[in-house]
Amino acid sequence: MDITLTKEQKDIAKEARRFLAKECPFDFVQEAYESDKDLTDDIWNKMMEMDWMAMRIPEAHGGLGMEQTDLNIVLEEMGRAVVPGPFFSTVLLTAEAIIEAGNEEQKQQILPQIADGKLKGTLALYESDGGADLNYINMPAHAVGGSYVLNGTKLYVPGADVADILVCVARTKESDDPTKGITLFLIDLTTEGISVQPLPTMDGTRKLSAIEFKNVRLGAETILGDLHHGWAPLQRILQRAQVGLSAECVGGAQRAMEIATEYAKVRIQYDQPIGAFQAIKHRCAQMFVDTESARSMLYWAGWAQDHGDEKQAAVSASATKSYCTEAFTRNASSGIQILGGTGFTMENEMHLFLKRAKANEMALGDPVFHRERIMQLLTESDLKIPSNVR
Repeated sequence: MDITLTKEQKDIAKEARRFLAKECPFDFVQEAYESDKDLTDDIWNKMMEMDWMAMRIPEAHGGLGMEQTDLNIVLEEMGRAVVPGPFFSTVLLTAEAIIEAGNEEQKQQILPQIADGKLKGTLALYESDGGADLNYINMPAHAVGGSYVLNGTKLYVPGADVADILVCVARTKESDDPTKGITLFLIDLTTEGISVQPLPTMDGTRKLSAIEFKNVRLGAETILGDLHHGWAPLQRILQRAQVGLSAECVGGAQRAMEIATEYAKVRIQYDQPIGAFQAIKHRCAQMFVDTESARSMLYWAGWAQDHGDEKQAAVSASATKSYCTEAFTRNASSGIQILGGTGFTMENEMHLFLKRAKANEMALGDPVFHRERIMQLLTESDLKIPSNVR
């Protein structure tokens, strides 16, 4: 397993950082945090010109056919800038769902439009009675003639306020085995009976919504993948999204560390920089250790999604999601501690990092959920961890 970056990947990172420094500075993010709309059409179109939406989409469907690690590089830079908007929900949740489960007609129809920035999307997964465990998917989709009728509410749906299409997870068949009877539906959000309501959130740069379905009638052509067999592809979709979210966390942890250490060098107390004090030095050192450890986990997980076996991909995604999100939270919290009073103010960007860190920690399964999942996977069968990492 080779997790060193190629020259092309390093160039991608360099261009992404340059672009985001210009187009997504702190003032822009702060404005998005305080407003109802979290991204402008202008920056969305510029992201499209950078081919970011097309990175993971196969070449046959208008994309670049790149790997998870390539996309992670861009997501790291997005995490450094706390980029607002529906990029994550469109690329990691919607496009990946269609790549993984869609038929050829659905791929030809939708993926080129996502690659061109013409469509935004999201995934409706969570319900009021449960968390990240897919056993909690209970919203029914009843067969009526040749159609399916959805009734119920999905919560914490990212980017639904600006999305055009929606992948909805519903139960089409009752079974004693919760892994049976799950179906994915690809839905136009203008469909009659769908209403979107914004929810209050800690991280105002990534809007969440509740989506209510009232007698929403869907044709069989809206089904993604096989009827009643959406569990397995959904797991793989979520794994890639978990790794992508972890990439954001690595970038955010890196930037929080940089801000804190730079401040520690210039903030004078008792006639010397506060970075000279042992308590501050040790905290900065731990931030560095957490960041680099998280990055190593991320690169392993990115490699495993495209080159590892099924078990490696699953375990690495959960291990990375639990570790990277906690590392980001620790770094952002330490950054506020080092900055002191100024770290709590809205005029300083550190508060954005802490809020994004806590939101990412809970999204797509919190660390407790993923540690439990790791133990379940490890006890099912032997796991081969690559030893030739360089």
